[in-house]
Amino acid sequence: MLIKKYDLEVFTPPCEPGAARFAAKAHLNKVNITPVLPYLNATLPGVDYNPAAPALRWKRGRHTIVFHPFEIAISNMDDRAQAEGEIRELIELINRTWEGRAQIEPNETVRQRPSHLVIFKLLPGTNCKLCGEPTCYNFALKLTVGLVNLSCCPALAEPDLRSAHTQLQEMLGGR
Repeated sequence: MLIKKYDLEVFTPPCEPGAARFAAKAHLNKVNITPVLPYLNATLPGVDYNPAAPALRWKRGRHTIVFHPFEIAISNMDDRAQAEGEIRELIELINRTWEGRAQIEPNETVRQRPSHLVIFKLLPGTNCKLCGEPTCYNFALKLTVGLVNLSCCPALAEPDLRSAHTQLQEMLGGR
């Protein structure tokens, strides 16, 4: 087990004073998780990874999670109870990944999330609204930050867009 103990800090982000949303940090009590980052990079979909930093950023639903050497930060929490549960799950994920590292090929490749413009260029551009968004551009913006999934765009299931769908899946880690 890599992480046995941590201190939890839950706060309103300084850029959003008075907001109804919270952020959380797990301070890892001198446990450096840098060695597990290449294993997380190999197994988590759609992460941004910079081994030089070292940091790994992961968008899971509406939460942005950042793994740093001595802390884990997560944004967009509803309350302290949600923050506690999410951090506990992330600690378990790190410990499971570390314990199973013998079966995982670590990946040191620098990865960055594609911009919304790169994603937009691969979308059908029909502005059909079937995804629930007014335009393909809006859909690309939401897809970039993980608020929607590729499956929300029925046009991407068309045979002539199969290549674009595949490219988008690879860019977004299967979302």
